[in-house]
Amino acid sequence: MTGRFAAVAAGVAMAFSSVCQAQEAGPATSLDVELNALAPSQKGCMMTFVALNQLPAAINKVSFELAFLNDKNAVDRITVLDFRDLPQGKKRVRQFDMPNIKCESVTRILINDTPLCDGPAAGECMKGLVTRSQISVPFEG
Repeated sequence: MTGRFAAVAAGVAMAFSSVCQAQEAGPATSLDVELNALAPSQKGCMMTFVALNQLPAAINKVSFELAFLNDKNAVDRITVLDFRDLPQGKKRVRQFDMPNIKCESVTRILINDTPLCDGPAAGECMKGLVTRSQISVPFEG
C-alpha cells in the first residue's frame, strides 16, 4: 500500500510542478500578423491581413514597412502600411488596396520594420512579431 501511495504522491508532485512551470512562463507575448488574401482590384491588388495583439499592452497605432518581392526575388516596392490600433487580445482585419501592383507578380512579402509602434515598450512590436501566410505567397517578419 505504501508503494502505491508513493507512486500517486510522486505523480501529483510532477503534475503540480508542470502547472507551476507553465504559470511561470506567463501569457503569450506576440504580435501575430497573417497574410490572409491577395485579390485583384481595379487599382491593383487588394491585400488582406489579420492581426492579433498578444503583447502586454494595447497598441494605439502601428505601421509596418513592407517589401514586396517579385518572381526574380528582387524588391519590387517598399511601402508603409498603417494598421491603426490593435487592442490587446483582439483580432483585427486590415485591407489595403495597393495601386499598380499585380497580385500574381507578388511572390513574397517581408515586414522590414515597424516605424511606428505606439503603446508597448520600444521595440516590442518588432521583437514580438510572428508572421504567417494563409496563401501560397510567403510572408516573413
